[in-house]
Amino acid sequence: MADKGLDQGKRRFLVAATSVAGGVATAAVAVPFVASMLPSERAKAAGAPVEADISRLAPGEMMRAEWRGKPVWIVRRTNEMLDSVKAVADKVADPKSERKPGELTPSYARNEYRSIKREYLIVVGICTHLGCSPVDKFKGQPEAFDPEWKGGFYCPCHGSLFDLAGRVYKNKPAPDNLIVPPHKYLSETKILIGEDTQGA
Repeated sequence: MADKGLDQGKRRFLVAATSVAGGVATAAVAVPFVASMLPSERAKAAGAPVEADISRLAPGEMMRAEWRGKPVWIVRRTNEMLDSVKAVADKVADPKSERKPGELTPSYARNEYRSIKREYLIVVGICTHLGCSPVDKFKGQPEAFDPEWKGGFYCPCHGSLFDLAGRVYKNKPAPDNLIVPPHKYLSETKILIGEDTQGA
């Protein structure tokens, strides 16, 4: 009888010990699994704001930055380029950036030049049609796609045209203007892309 009680005690001990060991093993497996579901440092960095130094950007030139894996174009427009924006206002589909307010153009860039400072255009360099990347055609000269071309961006894949404010021309495949990302000026020569002061 005493031996039977001893066996039951051993059994209880072994069951308890096994349960504890199983719990520890489960926790050891679960911790890395849960940690793997958290965003990596690389993923956090990919979505983080990006600083762009425009101190060496000359009038008429464009520089590229990358934000969230997308190309961002920064164009320093000349007076002639700014004049061309006015000249084609009747040719573009959404001259005042009124479509999809906030989604395509933040309120501070919802103006004729689609910018905070008229000299600088900052847009995501992806066509709003099928995600192609347009090419810059800044010189205002006759082109095969438009004999009265004033300068801007041309998407050779499907023929969409954008002016020097990133506004899409009428009757082109792209449904919307190029996206203006959230941004703000940290100084006269530095821009922070991916963050602005709206709602602050």
